[in-house]
Amino acid sequence: MSDPAVATTGFPLLSLIVFLPLAGALVIAFLRELATVRWVALGILVADCLLTLLLVLLFDPSTAAMQFAEELPWVPTLGIRYALGVDGISILFVFLTGLVGWICVIASWHAIELKVKEFMITLLVMQGAMQGVFCALDFVLFFVFWEAMLIPMYLIIGVWGGDNRVYAAFKFFLYTLAGSVLFLIGIIVLYFEGGRTFDILALTGQPYSFTVQVWVFLAFFVGFAIKVPMFPFHTWLPDAHVQAPTAGSIILAGVLLKMGTYGFLRFSLPMLPDAANSFATAIMVLSVIAIIYGGYLALAQDDMKKLVAYSSISHMGFVTLGLFAFNQQGIEGGILQMFNHGITTSALFLFVGLIYERAHSRRIADYGGLVKLIPIYSTFFAIFILSSMALPGTNSFIGELLILVGAFGANKILAALAIIGALLSAAYLLGMFRQVALGPVDNERLKGLRDMNGRELAAASVLALFVFWVGFYPMPFLDLMHVSVARLLDQTALSGIQQAQAVAPPY
Repeated sequence: MSDPAVATTGFPLLSLIVFLPLAGALVIAFLRELATVRWVALGILVADCLLTLLLVLLFDPSTAAMQFAEELPWVPTLGIRYALGVDGISILFVFLTGLVGWICVIASWHAIELKVKEFMITLLVMQGAMQGVFCALDFVLFFVFWEAMLIPMYLIIGVWGGDNRVYAAFKFFLYTLAGSVLFLIGIIVLYFEGGRTFDILALTGQPYSFTVQVWVFLAFFVGFAIKVPMFPFHTWLPDAHVQAPTAGSIILAGVLLKMGTYGFLRFSLPMLPDAANSFATAIMVLSVIAIIYGGYLALAQDDMKKLVAYSSISHMGFVTLGLFAFNQQGIEGGILQMFNHGITTSALFLFVGLIYERAHSRRIADYGGLVKLIPIYSTFFAIFILSSMALPGTNSFIGELLILVGAFGANKILAALAIIGALLSAAYLLGMFRQVALGPVDNERLKGLRDMNGRELAAASVLALFVFWVGFYPMPFLDLMHVSVARLLDQTALSGIQQAQAVAPPY
């Protein structure tokens, strides 16, 4: 690549990270023994996670350039290339995807008993597509990976989900497909307006007219808002979470929701800065509505999985609030909170799934006294609940604090209202833990519950490690993104020519 903002490398590490799970899916297709299938899937995804860890260790945080870049011609007549690269914004999500992948296998070890081979193949294909989204530097390649996730996720919900799985799968598919159509239209517009190229870096910083920016921003916004999901595009999420198997919920919460906010970071803000600035206050308002609305809905739930699902709407509202504050603290807090949410909410869905495997109920009222029956489970569950409510010393506290500092710098009223969401999260999360883990053991069926085994303990320990690491020493994570965020802020500054127009957006 000739772009000075790109640093090439001789070893195709990103391709290995993207295609190792796909190669693993091919290997598993020829296996017959189900125990072997599980162990091979786990081994492949652990290897993929270790490769993403190597990527982080080799990453140079002192530059905003795309690193580990790879490029090959794909469709030269249209300028479409196979181009990969990561910067300080995307690298955390490549690592997060690698981390979540093997945990999904552990979550499915006993939960998935039918069509195990097919499930593991679907999970591995999903993993490769998700990694491709965070690494792609060509718009068509990005869109291919973006769409490639739809079918595996549809199958995970529709084949291995709950009683109402088909409805939830169709709803998820139709919502995300509708957003993708508008996203594709926006890509095509940028292709013609930006010099007939699909190069993401080349399309960033182009002097698009304000009118073009507004319409493309709106097209992108719908596609990304559905994925987040932002209010009022959120209605597919609770159904998808409740009906999905545990691994499906972990993927949704841990990675898929981040792709919407990543789209804002990679495309909407740097490519369409004038439109982004114009709509910033409106999006911050929607974010605060999501924070409070999601919190109140979570407070009303009697199903643990649905409660965590609605809490995701509230927590992702904090992320978009920070991103559209347009300052260093807000954006860095938003990116860090995307990572934190992937850790904490994945853990909560894992623990809801583990107790469901043992007691076959997700109703909060069916539990009580778990701290006496399964103390190791209850201890880890408490850690992740405290993290989700952003207790000081946990990862979410650092993310929310940065977001609120950034939000106060942009709009004091909206930032003050957002604090209501933090109060609500304490109410519904502590209320759930009190009913599930504390008090007497009223249900006789619970007395035979077994505590966590070695595999489950390994997954919980790794997730808890990041809860406290980010909570007590967040600088390594912030240092990764700092220079890239500073460059993003330079790109999102109003272009001068458009400033007068941008004061009065045409909506």
